[in-house]
Amino acid sequence: MSKLLRGMAAGYGARKMTGGCGCSGIIVFIILWWLLGHFGIFK
Repeated sequence: MSKLLRGMAAGYGARKMTGGCGCSGIIVFIILWWLLGHFGIFK
C-alpha cells in the first residue's frame, strides 16, 4: 500500500511541477519517488 501511495504522490507532484510534459515529467517522477522512499514518508 505504501508504494501505491508513494507513486500517487510522486505522480501528482510531477504533473504539477512539469505541467504534464513527457520526458521531464518522468525524470521528476523518478526523483520524487526516490525522495519519498528515502525519507520514509509513506511507511
